[in-house]
Amino acid sequence: MDWNQLEIFKGIDLNDSFVLNWTCEDGQLSFDLEASIWPESKYYAAPKANEYTCYRKAKITITGIESIDGLSSMDSVIATTDPDGSKDYGNIEILTKTVNGFELVGDFGKVEINGGELRFEVHT
Repeated sequence: MDWNQLEIFKGIDLNDSFVLNWTCEDGQLSFDLEASIWPESKYYAAPKANEYTCYRKAKITITGIESIDGLSSMDSVIATTDPDGSKDYGNIEILTKTVNGFELVGDFGKVEINGGELRFEVHT
């Protein structure tokens, strides 16, 4: 099942969201995002003057991971530097719920996860 079919991502566009960093430890993988939020989301607010849509800090976490394969270290991925000096690591191109867990694809690698529970939170 693709991410845009999951209720927790209603009104969220992961393909337009920016990965700020990621960590993986103790059976948990987390991605900090500058999330692209649209009017269908309960987290939506009017965009700032220089924004395409509403962007807010958010986190995707997968807990209870049994195994993980393909995740690149942050040191091995080249960040993009924006005109304001901030850095990001591209977008989440694919996030799919599979029979055994999850698959994610982005500049951080093609990540295969066995097991786990997906969570999404927006920082208000």
